[in-house]
Amino acid sequence: MSCQLTRLRWSPAAARRGLGLLLMACLSAGPHLGFGQELTALRASGPRIVNTQGQEVVLRGYNVGGWLLQESYILQTDTLNSQWRIWQGLLRTMPEAQVEEFYRQYRQNFITKADIDFLGQQGFNAVRLPFHYDLFLTPEQRRARTAVIRDPHNDQKLAAYVEQLSGWYDQGRLFADTKNLEGFRLIDQVVKWCAANRMYVILDLHAAPGGQGTDRNINDNFRPLDLWKRRDAKGRLIYQDLTVRLWEKLAARYRQEPRIAMYDLINEPHNLNASNGLSADNQELAALYARLITAVRAQRDEHLLLLEGNGYGNEYTNLTPDKLATPDKRNLVYNAHRYWCPNTPEAADPNPNQINLLHNLAAFRERWQVPVWVGETGENSNEWFAAAVQGLNSLGIGWGHWNLKRVDSGAGLLRVRPYGNLLTPEGRANLLRNVQFANCQINTDVLAALTQPAGARTPFASLSIPGTIPATDYDLGRDGVAYHDEFSARTDFRDLTPPNQGGAYRNDGVDITACPEAPNGFAVSKLATGEWLAYTVTVAKPGAYRAEVRLQPGTAQGRLALRLGDLDVGTATVAPGQDWVTVALTTPTLPAGQHTLRVLVEQPLGQLGWLRFAPAPNGGGAGGQ
Repeated sequence: MSCQLTRLRWSPAAARRGLGLLLMACLSAGPHLGFGQELTALRASGPRIVNTQGQEVVLRGYNVGGWLLQESYILQTDTLNSQWRIWQGLLRTMPEAQVEEFYRQYRQNFITKADIDFLGQQGFNAVRLPFHYDLFLTPEQRRARTAVIRDPHNDQKLAAYVEQLSGWYDQGRLFADTKNLEGFRLIDQVVKWCAANRMYVILDLHAAPGGQGTDRNINDNFRPLDLWKRRDAKGRLIYQDLTVRLWEKLAARYRQEPRIAMYDLINEPHNLNASNGLSADNQELAALYARLITAVRAQRDEHLLLLEGNGYGNEYTNLTPDKLATPDKRNLVYNAHRYWCPNTPEAADPNPNQINLLHNLAAFRERWQVPVWVGETGENSNEWFAAAVQGLNSLGIGWGHWNLKRVDSGAGLLRVRPYGNLLTPEGRANLLRNVQFANCQINTDVLAALTQPAGARTPFASLSIPGTIPATDYDLGRDGVAYHDEFSARTDFRDLTPPNQGGAYRNDGVDITACPEAPNGFAVSKLATGEWLAYTVTVAKPGAYRAEVRLQPGTAQGRLALRLGDLDVGTATVAPGQDWVTVALTTPTLPAGQHTLRVLVEQPLGQLGWLRFAPAPNGGGAGGQ
């Protein structure tokens, strides 16, 4: 079903409210804070991350994915499914110099100081910065890579590019100009913006040379697993040599930068297995990590080093501290990426080295006495978000939520309006405009899910009686607190059922679709027996009211009940049908003041558009139909 999405504009009041909610969440999470502390160098102290004063710092923040590496789903260009394919499409419509200029403008607009300031205003204390290795290439070297993009299936052209890289590597010409290459300039800029907001930065090599797995949307690779397989004419695993060289240059430049919390050495290595011609026990990954750790430490750099396991960052066979073949094992942090999995503390994986479940994550930390950090989590409903961060907060485990910005999606913190076709001048102009912070929508329901403490329920909108209450404007809060729906979160990656089966307006488990019958253009749909919605309302003056409910019946008789606090307001019963109807009832005397109005589904209904309250004629009385 095609659905529209609402637009909620940011305001200073909204920012202050978000900050207040986050502070409450921090207070409820115990002593593992780190918010508001001065930015000093971080180090590992047993299973904790601490600053130079020995105070524990728990990093809770956001990923700014889609900026320095485009992932297609973030831009709603899924048919292209990697940055190089987007680039290839653009090359069919304009010269290479214009493509480079478009990307320069894109990087200038997608994340700005305003975005980082907004995150700081909400109380987050970390930004994970995913980047592509090609940002550290010179214009000449980028042109060589673009030649492969023009003809990516040509093995001779790819081999020639590899030999060019090999030559530049031997000549010391790769990643050398640390003052002028765009990658370094962008890191410097983000570090400055974040420091002004007392936020740490995590450097994340999201697209490593050659590609760390098979998913080219993540790696932007020309061939699967080339980081682990591709050899140059001298027999060297040249992409691994490039990765080591890049981290050497990063470490040499930032070794004394306390505002950078960690180096995330390789994002989400995956599908390193026997079926792909590699070992079954992470031998290749262990060997490269040993090289990278040694190379960084050789630059006299003591930064925390974040390791990511095989299987999208989670599996650590032969990667535990006792197995790593490096003499310096200080300041290591182990990562998990948590998507579409249970958040209950009892859920456990039989493999102790698979650590995306909360139980395994905490057990791994205690077993090896190393800090753990969830570098990515999200891509689900608000109910799952809230359960995830509340579970992590209770364990004192930090997290980086994915993702700050998405096109036409309620799952990100900032929603970018649709822009049209990226391969047209109009579409590109729209995109460059729409991604700017001032033109984005703040998904306040996502913010509340990440920052409200467990059990909190707060108004989504200002609602009053008399007045009209859009059915979709139920309160902010978790399933069982602000609403109840039969399916409100994905906890099995194999189950692709969307929690919001209409896909519109909000990111909860409540099913919402576009609807011209509703005052705001949206209606709650698929209302099943036992589901309910809660609204914070203010009754202006005591008295009886005429209540009207606009709804679409289902295939069988439907019934819903209204309750104000503990007061039964009335019950509406409707016959089966497809046409929208308005059902009226007269309420008992409603007390003045702020109350919770609940809509309880006693028999299924098709859709619910709105509730309207007006003073009852002649004073009214109890009743309903």
